[in-house]
Amino acid sequence: MNNIQTTFSIKDLENLSGIKAHTIRIWEKRYNLLEPERTETNIRYYNLASLQKLLNVSFLNNNGYKISKIAKLKRESIPLLVKEISEKSDSKENSINAFKLSMLNFDQALFYNTYESLAKEKSFKDIFYNIFIPLLSEIGVLWQTDSITPAHEHFITTLIRQKILVNTELLQAKNINKTSKTFVLYLPDNEIHELGLMFINYEIIAKGYHSIFLGQSVPLNNLTDLLSFYQDITFISYFTVKPDKEDILHYLVELNEKVLKNSGSQCWILGKQLEEFDFKTLPKQITPFSTIESLVKKL
Repeated sequence: MNNIQTTFSIKDLENLSGIKAHTIRIWEKRYNLLEPERTETNIRYYNLASLQKLLNVSFLNNNGYKISKIAKLKRESIPLLVKEISEKSDSKENSINAFKLSMLNFDQALFYNTYESLAKEKSFKDIFYNIFIPLLSEIGVLWQTDSITPAHEHFITTLIRQKILVNTELLQAKNINKTSKTFVLYLPDNEIHELGLMFINYEIIAKGYHSIFLGQSVPLNNLTDLLSFYQDITFISYFTVKPDKEDILHYLVELNEKVLKNSGSQCWILGKQLEEFDFKTLPKQITPFSTIESLVKKL
């Protein structure tokens, strides 16, 4: 079954492009930039080609091209011009838009070209903090507003995951552990969003520490296995969608009782699920962080 979204409302276009619906209608009427279709009940909708064109038009407009000039371009010339600009430009916004376009068009070549262009001038760390984190934040909003599908999210996160893995492997090949301190990185049961945790793993290795990456959906009982092998463990976990907010305190109390209390180990936690959590109730061996950057500074 094909679950890729192929029709969009004008509200979808607004969410995806950042262009107000009123402006889209003006561009449509004055410059004939888009040609909406209508349902049998006369409701306007847009196809995937219209969405892609609007994103490209928005990209060019943000780069100094007047709408009147864009409207005169041949349809096939617009994406080519976008690629040319995105590959040459050093603008954060341009890079994020290029990655969004690569996601919406399932265009791996645009992703790789944009990344390679950035990598010529910036470190992987800079790219992740300044480009990938804002991009993932925008993708989260698009997901919440049903403006993208799981296929879009999986496409872009898989490509970002590849870049984290490649750069982590490069570090592992040349870095030597400088202390006996061990970090164990894991995600709670039913949590699968691991990009943030993977980047923290990269940062830990970059600083010369011993890191064990367990990954997705690890039961608490499994963490006790590590206690027989290592001392002075700092567990790190990232709560993006799990545990459920009403279950977080119970989960952390259980973590403390089963893993931390008798071992002298500690746990660092972060993630979206903790945004409204009352940190005063935390066991003393558990430390919360609001961002990846703040956690990395603690290393």
